[in-house]
Amino acid sequence: MARLSIGEFAQACGLTPKALRLYDELALLPPAHVDPHSGYRSYERGQLERARLVAWLRGLGMPLSRIRTVCDLPAAAAASEVASYWRQVEADTAARKELAAFLIDQLSRKETDMTEQTRNVGLRSAARLECGPVRPTNQDSAYAGKHLFAVADGFGADAGDDSAATAVVRALEPLDAPVPAGRLPQAVGAVTGTARGAVEEFVAAEPAHADTGTTLTALLWSGAQVAIVHIGDCRAYLLRGGELTRITHDHTLVQSLVDEGRLTPEEAETHPRRATLTRALHREHAEPDLQIRQARVGDRYLLCSDGVHGVLAETALAATLADSGSAEQVADALLAHVADNGTPDNAACVVVDVLPA
Repeated sequence: MARLSIGEFAQACGLTPKALRLYDELALLPPAHVDPHSGYRSYERGQLERARLVAWLRGLGMPLSRIRTVCDLPAAAAASEVASYWRQVEADTAARKELAAFLIDQLSRKETDMTEQTRNVGLRSAARLECGPVRPTNQDSAYAGKHLFAVADGFGADAGDDSAATAVVRALEPLDAPVPAGRLPQAVGAVTGTARGAVEEFVAAEPAHADTGTTLTALLWSGAQVAIVHIGDCRAYLLRGGELTRITHDHTLVQSLVDEGRLTPEEAETHPRRATLTRALHREHAEPDLQIRQARVGDRYLLCSDGVHGVLAETALAATLADSGSAEQVADALLAHVADNGTPDNAACVVVDVLPA
């Protein structure tokens, strides 16, 4: 049976000739024959099934490296891999869902109702930081200002007080200023850009810093609106009406396996690689998750490093946060509970209460 020219093959499988040439270079979909004189490619009809699968997977947005894996698997295993990939896509999309919903709501009523956007609330907060009993230095950092609150957890070569986390929090402190109504997206952009720049400077400052970086979870307030900037495995929780909700999504290998259905949440809690990050502020560019929420009087927010949430179950967090004490008392109680559980890790937390203006 005669081979198909690259044009005929492209038409039959739904890929462009340009894409076919690229996939040949990547050894993902090499032609059956390449003319040694003209370089003209031709394909067997039996290659159409693989080519169509590549086209469909590209339509899903799957990276080429993962497409190669899928294409080389038996059908049942390939189906499982596609299902796992799509669960991860849904998890990543969910992290931006609330931001989209908030913006849709705000834009829909922007010209008719500005009350909620401009209404002010009062904030009372407390930050606590504890060095783990077997850690020589503390790479966690916490900040509680008037409008900006943050927790960061550094990693890499132990730089003591000069950790990437500390560098980021120090760089963010000048941004702790009132944010005018309607300017929150721009202010969030300044937070993310400043944080990324601080890490780049820190990494470039010393050869020993080359493999360092940090996670970051921050709250930025404008009136009753709060923006959440999150990357890594620190967490933000919201206690509202007695119910605790985690409002950030861990960027860890184990969380991705849970998202893909390869691990249960219970298995993830004791997995040996639960601290392996998939996204952080590092020398490699990575985008944080962003949310904007409408706060209510009576809300209580918690930011914490994995030295807190990795030790205390959510039931224990909820019980402590639901205590009627002040933000300062609750923050002290959280770290006391962590110490009682004998964690070797550093621990950082910020508690923010939303009060009447």
